[in-house]
Amino acid sequence: MNKTDTFDVIIAGGGPAGTTASTLLAQQGHRVLLIDRDLHPRFHIGESMLPMAEPVFERLGIMWDKQHYLPKNGAEFIDEAGGVSVRFPLAGEHQPYQVERASFDLMMINNAEKHGVIVHQQETIKEFNCSPDEVSIRTDKARYKGRYLIDATGRSAMTGRHNGSIDRIENLGKFSLYTHYSKVDSDTATPLFNSGDVKIISVDIGWLWVIPLAGRRLSVGLVVQKEIAPADRDPSLFERYMANSPLLTAVLQGAQRDFDIRAEADFSFTNSSRHGVRYACCGDASGFLDPVFSSGVFLAIKTAEAVADRLHQALIEGNEGASDLHYQGDEEYRIGFDSMRLFVERFYHSGLVRNLFSVSDRSEELKKDIMGLLAGDLWSGNNAFQHKLLHSRQAGDLKQ
Repeated sequence: MNKTDTFDVIIAGGGPAGTTASTLLAQQGHRVLLIDRDLHPRFHIGESMLPMAEPVFERLGIMWDKQHYLPKNGAEFIDEAGGVSVRFPLAGEHQPYQVERASFDLMMINNAEKHGVIVHQQETIKEFNCSPDEVSIRTDKARYKGRYLIDATGRSAMTGRHNGSIDRIENLGKFSLYTHYSKVDSDTATPLFNSGDVKIISVDIGWLWVIPLAGRRLSVGLVVQKEIAPADRDPSLFERYMANSPLLTAVLQGAQRDFDIRAEADFSFTNSSRHGVRYACCGDASGFLDPVFSSGVFLAIKTAEAVADRLHQALIEGNEGASDLHYQGDEEYRIGFDSMRLFVERFYHSGLVRNLFSVSDRSEELKKDIMGLLAGDLWSGNNAFQHKLLHSRQAGDLKQ
C-alpha cells in the first residue's frame, strides 16, 4: 500500500449526495476519493429542485446555466376528477430549478473534481470494513484505506443492506412508470414552460407528475400507491392514465416520446443504521421517500452537507472514529425525513389536495406553512402545520 492509496475520506456514490459531501470536504483541504460504479452522464429520474437547496449550491460554487436548467416558480396540485386545482408559489428568496439529471449530475461531479476530489468512475466496491482504527475498501480495480467512509450509494444503500437495517415503508408509492417527451410545442404547454411549475395530478391509484424541462421537454411519470398485480405493471397502465388526463392530452398533442416507458420499484424505505464507527450515510442511502413533494435531491444534498460539516470538524480534532459522531445531528435528519414522510402519508390517506390544499387560501398562516414544507424549510421550528404532523398519531408509529 502506497500513499496514493490512502485518503482522509472515501465516498461511495457519485450522485448529488456523494458529490456534495466530497466537494465540501475537499474545499476544507481533506484528501477525498469518490468511487462511482457508473459513468457520467447517466440517466436518472428526479428532476425537480426545492428552493432551500440553493444555499448549498452556493457553497458548492454551482452556477446555473438557464439554457439547460429551467427556473421553477411553483407547484400546482390538480384533482381533475373533482375539478380542484391549487397552486403554491415557491420562488422567492431562493430560486429553484427543474433539471435534467444527466446534465445536472455531470455538472456536480465535474465540480467535485474542480475542487480537488479524486473521482474514480466505473469502479465497483466489492468489500468494505469500518474498524475502530481505519476504513478499508476493496473494489474491482484496487484497494484503499481511509479515515472515514461516507455511503452515498442511493437506494442501493450499501451499508444499510450490509447491516440488514433497511425497512420498507409500505403505505406510500409502490412503483413508478415514466418517460420523457420532446417537441412539446402545443399552445397548451406554453404556460407550463413559462412558469416552470411542477404539476401533480391526483388519480385513483396514485398520482402523475409533470415536470417541464429546458428546451420544451417534459418528464412525465405515474406513481402507483394501490396494490397492482405484477402482470398489470406495464406501459399500458401508464398510457391509460395519460389518456384519461385532459391536461396531459392537450399538453402532449404532437409531442415526441424520447424513450420507451421505464419502471422503478423498491420504493420508500428507512435505514435504522445511518451512522456508526467511521461511517455515515447521506441521501437515499439514509432513507428514500415517495417523490410526490420532490424531496429526493434536496434531502440528499442537505444530509450530505450536515455529514460533511460534522466530519470536517472531527477530522481536524482527530475524533472521527467516535461512534456517536452523528448522534446529535441525526435528530435533525429525523425531523426533516419524518416531516416529509408524514406529509406524503397525508397526501395519500387524508385527501390532502381536496380537503386541505383547496381551502388553504382561507388561512394565510396555513398556506405559508404548506409553502414552507414544499420549499424545504424543515428546520426553522416555527411551522405550526409541521408541528402538528410530527405530533400526530402516525408520528408515534414511525420506525427510526
